[in-house]
Amino acid sequence: MDNPVLVEVTRGGIVESAHRGAVSAIDAAGRAILSIGDTARPVFPRSAVKVLQALPLIETGAADAFGFGPRELSLACASHSGEPGHVALAADMLARAGLNEGALECGCHWPFDLPVALDLARAERRPGPLHNNCSGKHAGFLATAVHAGETVSGYVAADHPVQRRARAAMEAVTGCDLGADACGTDGCSIPTYAAPLEGFARAFSRLVSSGSALPADRRAAGRRLIEACMAHPWEMSGTGRACERLMAAAPGRVFAKTGAEGVFCGALPDLGIGFALKIDDGATRASEALVAAVIAQLLRREDASLAERFDELSRTTLRNWEKVPVGEVRARALL
Repeated sequence: MDNPVLVEVTRGGIVESAHRGAVSAIDAAGRAILSIGDTARPVFPRSAVKVLQALPLIETGAADAFGFGPRELSLACASHSGEPGHVALAADMLARAGLNEGALECGCHWPFDLPVALDLARAERRPGPLHNNCSGKHAGFLATAVHAGETVSGYVAADHPVQRRARAAMEAVTGCDLGADACGTDGCSIPTYAAPLEGFARAFSRLVSSGSALPADRRAAGRRLIEACMAHPWEMSGTGRACERLMAAAPGRVFAKTGAEGVFCGALPDLGIGFALKIDDGATRASEALVAAVIAQLLRREDASLAERFDELSRTTLRNWEKVPVGEVRARALL
């Protein structure tokens, strides 16, 4: 089936571009309360499921062994901007495990945020692996390996114990079989597994729902990670980033995590709701508009004023080089 148009881009009063996608939201009882488009089609969640990948960091005892608090746990779930504070915190996490930047196998890239990258260039510095947006996640992987007494070299490989634990955790919470036929390689070199959007929505609902079928210790681990991200959204994203803006709009009530190629996953912990969405063409501008609209829709019956705040976040004014408004990116009304 063709997914519906969920986000439009206008110029003047005319729709200039359109983005198709799909959305799934699951409540605490496991029911689909919002389902738009083909939510059964397997998609790669990319970085949107870093919380799921970080579950073993808590469950093995590694986080407590190395004294990781909420800031470190948020960074372990981050796609950060490579700002100095992110780099320093990732380096500190590695140091607590007796490692340094050289242990990272995530590769390096210039920070995605242009001002951050320009600051680095002005200082006549080049980025290293610590600037990689996934360095916090990888620091968590390495800490888990050290705590378990495993070799750290090659920890990104699918058959390494670190990645086997991450896959098993994701299978358990999504209820999906993540075999080799569903496996690809992520930008930071770890395995990424495709599954239906409804599986990812189910996973986040299970983590925040006290009555879910997950073992209590796994729910506690997931809730601890999600609460760390909500309490420290800057560590999980960066200055002015979409995840930070979304969680700052409703402190402690909304968790949202972006992923490459137009994916978002998240949860409304108070309501026991998990959600996942994917923009077909991978456009970030569309996924950021859509996730705000989805959150608004899920909140509308419970808190109309808060829903209105997210409705506003679902629309972005487009301006030309003279800063004149010329159109907008807007999510369409969700049925």
